[in-house]
Amino acid sequence: MKKNSFNIATYLLALILIAVDYFVLLFAVNITIYLRSDFFTELPKFNATSHDYSWMILIILFLFIYEKIYTKRYDYWNDTNKILKALLYSFFTIFSFITLSKASDDYSRLFIVLFFAIAVVLIPFTKRITKNLLFRVDFFKLKVKILAEDEKYGILKKEVEKNWYLGYKISDTNFDMVLISSKKYDATELQKIINKYINITKDIYIIPYLENIDFSHAEMISYSNIRLSSFHIENRLLNYKNIVLKYLFERFLSLLILPFVLAVHLLISILIKFDSKGDILFKQKRLGKNSKLFECYKYRSMYENADTMLQEYLQKNPQEIENYKIFHKYENDPRITKIGKFLRATSLDELPQFYNIFKGEMNLIGPRPYMNEESPKIGALNQELILKVAPGITGLWQVSGRNDLTFEQRVDLDVWYIRNWSLWMDFVIFLKTIKVVLSKVGAR
Repeated sequence: MKKNSFNIATYLLALILIAVDYFVLLFAVNITIYLRSDFFTELPKFNATSHDYSWMILIILFLFIYEKIYTKRYDYWNDTNKILKALLYSFFTIFSFITLSKASDDYSRLFIVLFFAIAVVLIPFTKRITKNLLFRVDFFKLKVKILAEDEKYGILKKEVEKNWYLGYKISDTNFDMVLISSKKYDATELQKIINKYINITKDIYIIPYLENIDFSHAEMISYSNIRLSSFHIENRLLNYKNIVLKYLFERFLSLLILPFVLAVHLLISILIKFDSKGDILFKQKRLGKNSKLFECYKYRSMYENADTMLQEYLQKNPQEIENYKIFHKYENDPRITKIGKFLRATSLDELPQFYNIFKGEMNLIGPRPYMNEESPKIGALNQELILKVAPGITGLWQVSGRNDLTFEQRVDLDVWYIRNWSLWMDFVIFLKTIKVVLSKVGAR
C-alpha cells in the first residue's frame, strides 16, 4: 500500500466508524424515547424528540475520539474497555450537568439512565460487526512487518492472522507499521533497527523483553534533564485498594448468580445420584491463601472403586504415567463416571466451590487451587507470589487452554495474573469462562 492510499484508508475507516457510532447512538435515543413514553406512563408525560438529546451524542463521540478509539487499533476487549470508560465519563458529565443546572426540569433522568444502558450493549456489539465487515476488505487492513525470534514470530503471526478485530495483515516488503519483539536483540541492535525503520514508517511498536509484566498498567515517569524515562510497576493484587475492590466486585457477582447456581446444583445432585453410587460432593485438601490448607469442594465425578480401576488401567497403559507428569491429568481416565465426564468437560464440577467463596477460602476468579503435593513443583519464588492470594474457581489458566497447558504454563499464567491484575481483567475472564463452559474449550 502506498502512503497516500494508507492515509486515505485510515481516515475513511475513522469516518465510517464515527458515522456508524453516530447512527447507533441516534437509534438508542429513539429506542429510549419509545420506552420512556410507552412503558412509564405513570410518570409525567414525556414529549421529547431525538433532536432534544442530540447534544449528548456529540459529547459521547468527543470522548470516543479522546480515547483514540477511531485512530488506534486495539483488540476487542481493550477497545470495549475504552468504549465503556468513555460512556461512563459521558454519563457522569451529562447527568451532573442536568442535575446541577436549570436544565434538570427539561430532561428526564430516567431517560439518561435507560439511554446509556442501551448504548453500553449496542456500541461494542455493532462495532464488532462493523469491523468484521470492513476488515474483510484488504483496503482497510494495515500491513505489518514482524521482527522477532522464531518462537515469538510464530505467536505474533498467529495473533495477526487469527485476531481479525485488529485489521492487520503480514507483509515483509510493503508495510504500514513494524512490530518488534525486543527479546531477539541487544540494546545496540534494537536502536539500529529503530533508526532504520523510523525513516520508513511512522508507526513502530516494540514488545518489551520483560514479557511477564503488562506495561499498559505501568506509569511512565520522565526525567527530562537526563532524557530518560522509567516505568513504575507494582504487584497489583497485593495493593490494599485493589484487594478491597476485588472483594466487593466478587461478592456482588457471586450473589448475583447465586440463584442460578442453586438451581443447577439441585439438578446436578439428582443426576449424580442416578448415575452411580456414592456421595454427591468430593472434598480434597488444597493450598489456600498464605499456604493454609482448606477443604476444596467439587462434585464427585469418579466411581467409588476409583483407585483399583486406575491401577489396572495404568498397568495396561503405562504411557499415561508420563502424561500425568506433564499435565497432571490422565488422557483417558477410567475412574470418571458418565455424568462426571460432562461435569469436567463443562467445568461444572467446580460449582460447589461457591461454598468455599462464602467461607472466605476462595475467590470467584484467581490462581488455581494447587494440591499440597504440587507445592515443590510450583517453585519457591512462585509460591511466595501465588500463595499470597486466595485461589479462584476460574482464572486466566482456565480460559487460556486449561487441560491443554502444561503444569509450568499454568503456573506462569497464575503469576502473570497476580502481577498484572485489573478489575477489567476479572470481568473479561468471567465472560470468557461462560464461553469455555458452553463450548467446552480447553477442558476434558
